Amino acid sequence: MVLAQLGGSISRAIQQMSNATIIDEKVLNECLNEITRALLQSDVQFKLVRDMQTNIKKIVNLDDLAAGHNKRKIIQQAIFNELCKMLDPGKPSFTPKKGKPSVVMFVGLQGSGKTTTCTKYAYYHQKKGWKPALVCADTFRAGAFDQLKQNATKAKIPFYGSYMESDPVKIAAEGVERFKKENCDLIIVDTSGRHKQEAALFEEMRQVSEATKPDLVIFVMDSSIGQAAFDQAQAFKQSVAVGAVIVTKMDGHAKGGGALSAVAATKSPVIFIGTGEHMDEFEVFDVKPFVSRLLGMGDWSGFMDKIHEVVPMDQQPELLQKLSEGNFTLRIMYEQFQNILKMGPIGQVFSMLPGFSAELMPKGREKESQAKIKRYMTMMDSMTNEELDSSNPKLMNESRMMRIARGSGRHIREVMEMMEEYKRLAKIWGKMKGLKIPKKGEMSALSRNMNAQHMSKVLPPQMLKQIGGMGGLQNLMKQMGSSKDMMGMFGGGDK
Repeated sequence: MVLAQLGGSISRAIQQMSNATIIDEKVLNECLNEITRALLQSDVQFKLVRDMQTNIKKIVNLDDLAAGHNKRKIIQQAIFNELCKMLDPGKPSFTPKKGKPSVVMFVGLQGSGKTTTCTKYAYYHQKKGWKPALVCADTFRAGAFDQLKQNATKAKIPFYGSYMESDPVKIAAEGVERFKKENCDLIIVDTSGRHKQEAALFEEMRQVSEATKPDLVIFVMDSSIGQAAFDQAQAFKQSVAVGAVIVTKMDGHAKGGGALSAVAATKSPVIFIGTGEHMDEFEVFDVKPFVSRLLGMGDWSGFMDKIHEVVPMDQQPELLQKLSEGNFTLRIMYEQFQNILKMGPIGQVFSMLPGFSAELMPKGREKESQAKIKRYMTMMDSMTNEELDSSNPKLMNESRMMRIARGSGRHIREVMEMMEEYKRLAKIWGKMKGLKIPKKGEMSALSRNMNAQHMSKVLPPQMLKQIGGMGGLQNLMKQMGSSKDMMGMFGGGDK
């Protein structure tokens, strides 16, 4: 994944510094040089990198730090803050309001994924209760309207465009007017791709902007653009009032550091990142959790939000009840597999956990894991209610397995492999038996009942090592205990 390599390099530099017995000027310089090298290799603009290094050195003055200060923590925090500053222009972008018509215009280079991103943006807001509409003002590229039409139809979003009219300004103005009459509260205008050398196209973009009077102009940028990102983004900013950036193709192998440069050039925040071709592969971009994931520190609140999205609130206490009883059935395994698939790409979810970095789940492996989960679910669809609700693995004799294999079109070997996976998960689940369930309003109940010792028995040794052993786990448990999200997940906290 884009920036995974950068995150890995920065994490390694910090880790090497942490392993040093004494942290002096030499160790700090080595760490900063390593980070600088990683950022430059990832196509971040040289000036930004130089400023960042200077700022960190100003903040971390080793001579002035009193004895007893945790120098590692201070340096790590300084690096974290500077990376956040690089990505955060310090001003929020325009947020559309439900019920009030807002016009959003998309601009960007050819091939940056504008048309797809328009639909993803509309689809995201549609799920949140907005009434979006799409206007295709791209008359330059053949097939642009067909692409938008196809995407919009798939997402069930109204659209407007023309095969006959060649004036984008007229189409944009007509489309916006029409959807305002239809009470759409989010009107998205897709424009032609252009680059800074095309003066005529830039003029056309200004005219579309004047005709539609957008509340927000979004600059769509391909993460693989490299060092040219700064100049191109600046050219767009000088022509129209760019208010936000969306970075696309974040699932590719490009270095993606240009994304950091675009923020600096447009002085506008990144609001979303595109992480794949599909409609739902679109994430809200939040600076601190993003940098936290980049450095392998996890994004606990993002992980909780994902869980809240897929496990309805009324099911959460029920899930914990089953957990405390230690009865793990194939039906529970099926439900959990459904939830995992709903959460989106596995690697993306894993990178939210402290101790994991996106590098740990190679792209091919992620698809393989999801395909395996789907295979298991197909096999479980061929089971009877008795088989799904039994917690006795001995019930599954050879003749039952043969029947399931025939019914699901799989080999018996695969059914046996699934049963082995079930036994492994049942063993982990069994260790959670006796966990007390926190009552509503009982704060920190989870951290009291589910201590680090308890958790260390449940976690696979490799995962425990990645989190940072018992010390890292205790820190994670503190975060969990103090997190209102965590309490809400288990039906605790004042909701």
